[in-house]
Amino acid sequence: MFEKVIQLFKIKDLRNKIIFVLALLVVFRLAAAIPVPGIDIGQLKNFFESNQLFGLLNIFSGGAMKNFSIVMLGVAPYITATIIMQLLTMIFPQLENMYKEEGEAGKQKFNQISRLLCVPLGVLQGYAMIMLLQKQGVIAFPNNLTLITAIIVITAGTVFLMWLGELISEKGIGNGVSLLIFAGIIAGIPSAVREIIINWDPSKISLFAGFGVMAILIILGVVIITEGTRNIPVSYAKRVRGHKMYGGFSTYLPMRVNNAGVIPIIFAISIMLFPGMAAAFLSQTNIAWLSTGAVFVDDLFKNPIIYGALYFILVLAFTYFYTAITFDPKNISSNLQKQGGFIPGVRPGEHTTSFIQHILNRTTLVGAIFLGVIAVLPFIIQSATNIGALAIGGTALLIVVSVVLETMKQIDSQLTMRDYEGF
Repeated sequence: MFEKVIQLFKIKDLRNKIIFVLALLVVFRLAAAIPVPGIDIGQLKNFFESNQLFGLLNIFSGGAMKNFSIVMLGVAPYITATIIMQLLTMIFPQLENMYKEEGEAGKQKFNQISRLLCVPLGVLQGYAMIMLLQKQGVIAFPNNLTLITAIIVITAGTVFLMWLGELISEKGIGNGVSLLIFAGIIAGIPSAVREIIINWDPSKISLFAGFGVMAILIILGVVIITEGTRNIPVSYAKRVRGHKMYGGFSTYLPMRVNNAGVIPIIFAISIMLFPGMAAAFLSQTNIAWLSTGAVFVDDLFKNPIIYGALYFILVLAFTYFYTAITFDPKNISSNLQKQGGFIPGVRPGEHTTSFIQHILNRTTLVGAIFLGVIAVLPFIIQSATNIGALAIGGTALLIVVSVVLETMKQIDSQLTMRDYEGF
């Protein structure tokens, strides 16, 4: 492990990439500390500490929402835009062809549409958040000009974070969006530890011990499920070209138990937060039926059993959905056939595609269920201990461990590639 760290900083290219990524994360943390003018920060902090839904939103914005920062929405609008675009590929074949069949140029067009969609979503989410906080009596704007200025600044902050995330992804050191969320969660650890020390209560030591056990279980579970693979044997036929013979060896096709990584968790959280936000916002309306319906939805999402069940189902669904987008059995089968490879006992072509799809469905089911159980485990412990912070801490820990594993894999692959190339 230490040898790899030393090797990492010896290679100038990788060292520069890591320094560049760390510098961008510092820029993100600086932006998170810049508040929108004219806001009572103390009143905001008290509100976020007393509200679990907004406390979870605050964690994923890296504390920016509690400060009413210029980047208070985090990358949520961009994630929402990505989800919408990927869902639309299932409805409009043109978008699916653009994403899957037009190569790198098609993906760039697809990503550009997602970026453009992020802007109106940022405006809508910024306006909804401001109105919701105003109705709660937490903030107040003296006039419409100040309100419009705040929405423009917040939307610009979201676009700025989207740009930072894409810069990080381009460097090849982890997923930019995931790393920004990771940095936001890690940034909140010192203040959380300080609060525990200041408000230490010896009578709750058993509860904190339970939280420690849960944290260890989550870490072990995420590591096992992320590292787990199902190896499919692949053989290559012997081919003679001129006076040389090629092929005639066996290898395997690794099928990861969880191909989607941490993305399903981020998607599920993004979807789960908005019905509660919308319901809390609409419950203040003067339209009776709309207000009644919003109150019903708000109460529904405050029920930990219903919330946990929906969260579990969404993690399951997004794991399958994202795996279907990123892993194409038909493409794998076609590439194997072109290279003279085959799975022993399985005919090339459609039979190989069906076989790979069958294995993919089974491995993804195991990974999705396990990931879903780990995701809702904090809610189970919360119900037993009545400590709302545990649900937030467990979800954050799940994302932190997954992002660290993904980033380490990418760094390790780059080190391995340089070993092969003789750098």
